[in-house]
This record gives sequence, C-alpha cells and structure tokens, in this order.
Amino acid sequence: MAALLHEIAHLGHAELLTPEPDKSLWFFTEVLGLTQNGTSGDSVYLRTWDDYEHHSLKLTAAATSGIGRTGLRAASAEALRRRVAAIDARGLGVGWRDGDAGIGPAYVFRDPDGHEFELYWETERYQPAGDLKPALKNQAQAYPARGVCVRRLDHVNFLAAQSEPNGSFICSALGGRVTEQIMLDDGTVSAQWTHFAQKSYDLVYTNDWTGANGRLHHIAFATDTREDVLRAADICLDKQVFIETGPHKHAIQQTFFLYVYEPGGNRIELCNPCARLIFAPDWEPLTWTEAERAKGQAWGLATISSFHTHGTPPVA
Repeated sequence: MAALLHEIAHLGHAELLTPEPDKSLWFFTEVLGLTQNGTSGDSVYLRTWDDYEHHSLKLTAAATSGIGRTGLRAASAEALRRRVAAIDARGLGVGWRDGDAGIGPAYVFRDPDGHEFELYWETERYQPAGDLKPALKNQAQAYPARGVCVRRLDHVNFLAAQSEPNGSFICSALGGRVTEQIMLDDGTVSAQWTHFAQKSYDLVYTNDWTGANGRLHHIAFATDTREDVLRAADICLDKQVFIETGPHKHAIQQTFFLYVYEPGGNRIELCNPCARLIFAPDWEPLTWTEAERAKGQAWGLATISSFHTHGTPPVA
C-alpha cells in the first residue's frame, strides 16, 4: 500500500489542443460556460467559476487535437523541490521554464508514456471585478449563468501504451496513490485511477488500444449538481454538440457522467459527483475484473464501443 505524501496539492489546469480554435472556444464559453481570462499567441486562457487560480483550461490552436501540458500545483515550495528531485532521479525531467500566465517558475517533465506536465508552487489567485465579482467572498467568481456552468476542472484521463508504469510513476515520484484499477484475465492492468488528496481520483491512465503514446482519452469538468449533467445533455442536444454516451452512472468511482465531443474532436466528460472522498489513510486499491467490467456501467448501460477506440490525436 502506497501512502499519500500530500506533496501535490491538486490538478491545476490542462492544455487542450484543437484544430478548430474558434469552434472550440465557442463550445467552452457558450456551451460549458467558462470565462475568458487572457490570451497569448495561439492560446486562450479559460476558467471555471469556482477554480481559484488564473485559469483552468488553456485552449491552444494546433494542427490536430489532443492534450498539451497538464499543470499540477505542489503543496509548498519545499514539496516542489523534493518532487523535482524524485522526477530527476527517474530520468523524466525536462527542465525549468518561466511560468505561464498565472503561475511562477514551473518544472516540466514527462510521464513514462510521454505526456507532458508542469509542476509549480507560485500561483496567481483570480481577482474578479465588475459583474464577475461574487456576492459571497468565499467563492472564486460569480456564477456565470451561461450554458452548463461547470464548476471546476476535475480530472484528466490519459491514454497510454501501458497504464501500470504510469500509475507507478504517479505513486513513486509524485506521492499519489491508486484508488481503483481494472485487471484483465491475463493479469494486465488496463486502467488505473490515481489521486493526491481525499478526492478519489485526479489522473487516470487507460490502455490505448492502438499501442500509441501520449494520447488523451478525456478531460472532465465537475458540475455543481447531478441535475446539471441532465441539463447539459439537453443543452448539447439543442446546440448540436455530439453526445457520445450518457447521462448514466459509472460503476468505477460511481461517477454520474455525460460524454460529448467538443468541435476539435476531444472527448469531454461532465460529471457529478465527480469523485468520492477517501478518508482511510491505509486505503488499498480496488481491483475490477474483466468479467465485472463486461457487465457495463452501474445501472446496466453497455459501455459504448467508441469509448475504447476514440482518442486524440487520432491515429490510423
């Protein structure tokens, strides 16, 4: 059993690549309800209404879809130094970079599959003004009342040639822990859910059916209530956004979900409750068998075939 080190505070932000920047921006602002908070080159910074930092999502125009750099905030300056040393010891460090918008110096590294991350401590707390200033001072931003109104960035699900080495890296180098996993009949671990604090998952790894490296399965945003997921389905229907599957409930982690494709081709999950809370300091990973997963989702919905085949960027 790997103990949590509590040296990674939380998932800070994610960068999403899109070949349809204008359409993707429309989706995230008008359908999901994110707020713009600056631009830089080919990138737009977007934030959900209850994330406290400068941005939750960096949307970058690119030749194809996929995941760019994922940001993790360290729990302290000292924790940042210790985690950098642990990453360097495994030969996966890229090096220090000047901070992107809203963050201080960041250490860039890769997981064993090649996904790029940045680890930072210094951060800019969002200071809302005008109509964005909330009535309650303990809320990051006024409720935008636009589209789905997602509350926060919740998790990232990466596709990887092999899930288990990446989950092991999250545990050993970053001090995380596996909460649930899928093991096939031949002993292959085909997916792992990892977390850094009491929320039951922050980063997920799923085996890529193509054997490719560095791809994305989905990024997920938490809604304020479970009813918002139902409302999101109606909004996406009206806005002609492709609904892949849901609303329904996962067996693993018990997440109530809706999966859609944004115009750039990336899969987006809307979820609530987005994760259970784990208080047990000696939590052991829960393992789901191949037969158990063959039963489908919690209430009997069969897992749609594209859930195993669609990822970004697309491969032949």
